[in-house]
Amino acid sequence: MTKPLAGPQTLLRTLNTRAILEALARRGPLTRAELMGETGLSRTAVTQVLRMLEAGDAVATAGVDRATRGPAATRVSLHPGLGFAAAVHVDHASMHVTLVDPTGAVRAQSEAPLGHVEERAADIAALIAECRRAVQGPLRQVVVAMPGIVTPDGEIRDDQGPDGGAFRAALVAHLDCPVRIENDVNLAALAESDNGVGQDLSSFTLLMIDQGLGAGTVLDGVLRRGAAGIAGEVQYVPQPPVPIGVPVLNDDVVSDLALLHGRDPSDPLPVHLDACAEGDTAAKAIVDELARRLVIVAGSVTLVIDPEAFVLAGHATHPCFVAAVDRAADALSHLLAMRFVPSAFGREATMVGAIGQAASALRESMFARFASIGGMVAR
Repeated sequence: MTKPLAGPQTLLRTLNTRAILEALARRGPLTRAELMGETGLSRTAVTQVLRMLEAGDAVATAGVDRATRGPAATRVSLHPGLGFAAAVHVDHASMHVTLVDPTGAVRAQSEAPLGHVEERAADIAALIAECRRAVQGPLRQVVVAMPGIVTPDGEIRDDQGPDGGAFRAALVAHLDCPVRIENDVNLAALAESDNGVGQDLSSFTLLMIDQGLGAGTVLDGVLRRGAAGIAGEVQYVPQPPVPIGVPVLNDDVVSDLALLHGRDPSDPLPVHLDACAEGDTAAKAIVDELARRLVIVAGSVTLVIDPEAFVLAGHATHPCFVAAVDRAADALSHLLAMRFVPSAFGREATMVGAIGQAASALRESMFARFASIGGMVAR
């Protein structure tokens, strides 16, 4: 005879446990009465779950609430020993590390110049170790934002070619915890979707200019990476008379346009953007051409997926560039209507996204450990 499945009471306790953990992660320290209001649970249910969570070191006392009427009430919070997650942003010049707790609060930060590609896993591990000296608790999760194509299994394809997952494997060996590698533009799109201008959009494509042009698309609240992680490599979208396979917007294009218009080809894009804002006509011509190319890319994307808006990120948030994009879009509006809005986070969108995903991964690991009564007892 088949053994019956666990009854409704076990499922109910699991759901109640997760509801309380989520409330504490979202709101911080709360009294029992406040937890009842946040979760809709009875006082008995809250008390029973907290007793189990306290026994499992999932929650701890966090002071007394003396501001409300009646007897003072004890607040509880997530236990400080639950650990931390690391959000890492690796760009073409530097590495940034931020440690967060389950509530998403930043607990430590560090940064360093980018070293040799073969040493970047060890360098990141050293930065994380530096941050961990400022806090107490284990490292549970790591989310790394990287330029280049990132496949579903964590392989990176960049200027050095595919790495076969070697970078991720090296980080896991150094850190002894789960590591997730994600494309930097995709994380910027997730930041906008979760907490930025994308919150009120049914669909959008984020267009980021850094050393090149990349895109991240969110449709119906879901980030679309593509089967092999290639979705978003829009700087290679054909755009005559640019030859097929040649980037339509990157640092080399900026240098070529600067040479064409009599400006210093060694100057990076931000220098030309600032000069444009100061009224330099040659810089304005450079920015106008870059904006025209971006808008044509956006037009190609529109004809395929028709997003509600395009979010401009990275260097594309510079006021001079935003204005140039608006002019280029207006010139094409009789053929194709497109809406462009600046990112809520500017140059920091990728790190904001990495922090959000790191905190979310940490909370999920916490829920997995404690939301199941059986799992909690076995801990």
